[in-house]
Amino acid sequence: MKLEALLERMEYELLFGDLEKEVTGVYYDSRKVSNGGLFVAISGTVVDGHSFIPKAIEAGAKVLVVERDDIEAPADVTIIKAKDNRISLAILSAAWFGYPADRLKVIGVTGTKGKTTTTYMVKSILESAGYKVGLIGTIEAIIGEEKIPASNTTPESYIIQEYFAKMLDAGCEMCVMEVSSQGLMMHRTDGFTFEIGIFTNIEPDHIGPNEHKDFDDYMHCKGLLFKQCRLGIVNGDDPHYKDVIEGHTCQLETYGLKEENDIYAKNVKLLHEPGYLGVSYEVSGKLDFPVKIDLPGTFSVYNSLTAIAICHHFKVSEEKMQKALAKAKVKGRIEMIKGSDEFSLMIDYAHNAMSLKSLLTTLKAYHPKRIVCVFGCGGNRSKLRRYEMGEVSGQYADLTIITSDNPRDEEPQAIIEDIKIGMAKTDGQYVEIADRKEAIRYAIEHGEKGDVIVLAGKGHEDYQEIKGVKYPMDERVLIAEVLEELKR
Repeated sequence: MKLEALLERMEYELLFGDLEKEVTGVYYDSRKVSNGGLFVAISGTVVDGHSFIPKAIEAGAKVLVVERDDIEAPADVTIIKAKDNRISLAILSAAWFGYPADRLKVIGVTGTKGKTTTTYMVKSILESAGYKVGLIGTIEAIIGEEKIPASNTTPESYIIQEYFAKMLDAGCEMCVMEVSSQGLMMHRTDGFTFEIGIFTNIEPDHIGPNEHKDFDDYMHCKGLLFKQCRLGIVNGDDPHYKDVIEGHTCQLETYGLKEENDIYAKNVKLLHEPGYLGVSYEVSGKLDFPVKIDLPGTFSVYNSLTAIAICHHFKVSEEKMQKALAKAKVKGRIEMIKGSDEFSLMIDYAHNAMSLKSLLTTLKAYHPKRIVCVFGCGGNRSKLRRYEMGEVSGQYADLTIITSDNPRDEEPQAIIEDIKIGMAKTDGQYVEIADRKEAIRYAIEHGEKGDVIVLAGKGHEDYQEIKGVKYPMDERVLIAEVLEELKR
């Protein structure tokens, strides 16, 4: 591809060389550069890509995109200067893949909670209406029949554009994707316009030296989505939503439980039957029809209402929305597993105090006989998280079974001892069983009629990480094995 064509939507200054040359690839990792490639030097928080320019040149880079004036290179290397190379990478990546988002309708979902569930619900509803839909998110990217495990909620801009191009090749008309505040802050979603941007909710999270400096910065970064979409659909019940959308450039619609929203839910009812938790409500405002979903809690109302607010813009019938929502499931997100007619059993990704508290308080509203919470905490992570999760489970669960999560380089028992420090601040009952399968066995074997048993923390993960090795471990498999062994 001609360099001049690659640069057509980018603001830049030509420091040296010519623009007529052919480019064989766009790279931001000097180890992957091939002969004739273009290398984008990104100034990261830990590593400065400019220091890898000699390696990129040695590997055959013929174009450098830089942020500094003092770059030296051979006479046959063109040097382009830009203000922010994260933006440069996004725009160059879009150009390299032929601007695939111009031919896809891209739906972006941002918020502290609910992104994953909402994206899967939207995909399910749109596909029930005959659309072919790709997905990019925390668990995986789905492109046609291909599923690619995710390493970031929102991948690097080059990867996003590559996925878009693959989606077009697979016949997709739409993509629904999770958009993290980090992804927005690091310009991973620059270079295209979202058809619809969604805001689910916001709570203090991801605030620290390597993420956002404070809550205002977190809200500002979430709000960047609404300067990059045609239509914004926002949770009008969230107390911070006006701060998030400040300076928006899109049309706006609201949804929620309050009647002043454009679309709202009324007559919300919690459904509790043996081995089953769900919720029903009526959609009101711009739309009017009943909904029943096999997922518990008020947050499931919000997630499904978000999906409805999106999908009605694509002319999906009420009947198709009802049917798709009735069977919507997301791996590892309040995922109900049939274990007994006596008690309810579920798997959820709740892996910090905020998400665990939200889950357990939601379940308390169903007035179960007991809430039994099985969880551990990850190794090589903050001890504060362990204390907090121990305290939350001690407060809101009737019985906690403390077990192992991903111990990584730490000893499982040492992590359990930290969790117990938090538990000690409460009157909560607990047992400790380091082996996760045995912890699950204990929960199931001692399950009582009317109990809700929650396996928290692992969610969609199908491995356990111990000392640098990821061993296969899927809680669904463990549950099936335990049930079979108990039957015998």
